[in-house]
Amino acid sequence: MEKNKKMEITVRPAQPSDWETIAGFQIAMATETENVKLEEAMINAGVVAVFSNPNLGRYFVAECNNRIIASQMVTYEWSDWRNSQVWWLQSVYVIPEFRRQGVFRKMYNHVKSLVEHNNQISGIRLYMIHHNHTASKVYENMGMDGNRYRLFEWMKD
Repeated sequence: MEKNKKMEITVRPAQPSDWETIAGFQIAMATETENVKLEEAMINAGVVAVFSNPNLGRYFVAECNNRIIASQMVTYEWSDWRNSQVWWLQSVYVIPEFRRQGVFRKMYNHVKSLVEHNNQISGIRLYMIHHNHTASKVYENMGMDGNRYRLFEWMKD
């Protein structure tokens, strides 16, 4: 996609029929950002599970010319400090030919607007692999602050 060509990007809640595209994006993202090969059956089941159980989260997709070009998942964290939810952006992926053209900004602003208009949600968080400097700059340009917390985790093999 040419960068100077005007694109009409729309953001919408993902539908269950979008699961294969979203799963494919997750496989591509894991390979690209962490050099991890996801097990296809596992990621497929994981994406379908979100559509089957809204308590797990929800997906949003961006489209251009009726083609899904990006996706992101929102999951929920309860904050007792704020007596409200914090939404976590996860599994953010924009196909390479549409990057650096405002697709993520449009998706982020869509979710941010939902948060701003809901008193039960306090804010948005995300995490990323530490060496993804391009993504870090994008998030900083969106007004997100990466200086306050570090994420630590333990995961079973």
